[in-house]
Amino acid sequence: MLRYHALMAMPSRLLSVTRTLCSAALKFDGAVSMVQGASRGIGLEFVKQLLENNDKGHVVATCRNPNGSTGLINLKDRFAERLSILQLDVTMENSIEATARSIKETYGRLNLLINASGILSIPEVLQPETTLSKVEKSSLMLAYEVNAVGPILVIKHMWPLLKVGGGYGTEKDVAVVASLSARVGSIGDNRLGGWHSYRSSKTALNQLTKTISVEFARKKDPIACILLHPGTVDTDLSRPYQRNVPQDKLFTKEFSAQKLLSTINNVKRHDNGKFFAWDGQEIPW
Repeated sequence: MLRYHALMAMPSRLLSVTRTLCSAALKFDGAVSMVQGASRGIGLEFVKQLLENNDKGHVVATCRNPNGSTGLINLKDRFAERLSILQLDVTMENSIEATARSIKETYGRLNLLINASGILSIPEVLQPETTLSKVEKSSLMLAYEVNAVGPILVIKHMWPLLKVGGGYGTEKDVAVVASLSARVGSIGDNRLGGWHSYRSSKTALNQLTKTISVEFARKKDPIACILLHPGTVDTDLSRPYQRNVPQDKLFTKEFSAQKLLSTINNVKRHDNGKFFAWDGQEIPW
């Protein structure tokens, strides 16, 4: 009775918002996941496996040019009710904010956020440096903006939406943020040198993510923020640099995504701030 009178005492606008959020929570009774950088490669594979492995789960797939991703369009045909595709450019913070607003209005929460975007090379613009003499400021700044700054801004704006629970498939005691890093971003594991822009941008992502994880823990937010190394995956990103990769170390995107999702599914609160390889082993900073 008290609850009824409390609702009746609310301003009409607030009552309307409350009813909208409650109805959204009832409608979307499965886990709500977001994959940022979902147009192709391992990001697209994450979307596919999340949809196929949980028939009550909902996925928000974001990328810079949704209309140019035939893979996402095909998945939308198969999973029309459970897949939302939104435009998001990690170099434009206003597009990240717009995506956060859309997710809040539609779902009211996120249980999982995967940052999967990244760049290694762009013809005539960015190439992995084999020597210090080839390092250019523009390459460093571009790699840093896409590989480090972008994912962190995504976490910043999705933070208020990251929740525990919400229905089937959300029994974990933490929401999970998983960002794709790379073993080459490890300072302790750096024995070959080179690739200055890519290495340093992933190192920056690692440090920023670790710092966020400390804040989440201090504020007792039920969020586990982790970093993942997918291995060398046979995608457009790695294809020009696969020549010296042993055959048993070159993974399909299906295999890598499956392994990483297994790690994500097993994350506990005490894993907050850790850096894992595709096989679940921790990587030194």
